[in-house]
Amino acid sequence: MPALHILPSSIRGRFNDLGLESAHALVLSARKGIKTKVFYEFADTIKMSEKALAILLNLSSRTISNYKDQRKSLEPAYSEHLLKLISLFKKGEEIFGTIYEFNYWLQKPFWNTKERPLDWLITSGGVDLIIEELDRLANAYPA
Repeated sequence: MPALHILPSSIRGRFNDLGLESAHALVLSARKGIKTKVFYEFADTIKMSEKALAILLNLSSRTISNYKDQRKSLEPAYSEHLLKLISLFKKGEEIFGTIYEFNYWLQKPFWNTKERPLDWLITSGGVDLIIEELDRLANAYPA
């Protein structure tokens, strides 16, 4: 089996200092507020436009830009949502092997509907549901 090479766009090894190891740590980090730098780095890492990522957080890209210009951290609710998205993409990359493959899965309709997993990511609870779905995939199809 060939050695695993982590691509530069990989989420593995990035964002480790954000408190993603438990729900408690995630909430504590969110309460402090996440710097906008994390938003931009995450968008770049997952190959998503800043506008699309801002929409998932229920913010405008202009608001994110203003936060950046003012060196202001995201508010706790937006920080929590961003942290959950980072956790989701980290898990997705672990299960699918690459961000590219995970992004492809996010675009495919599921649950016998026209809805895609991506459509659920606009709420924190939706992110939780997709994480649960990934856990089911991981347990049903072990690597």
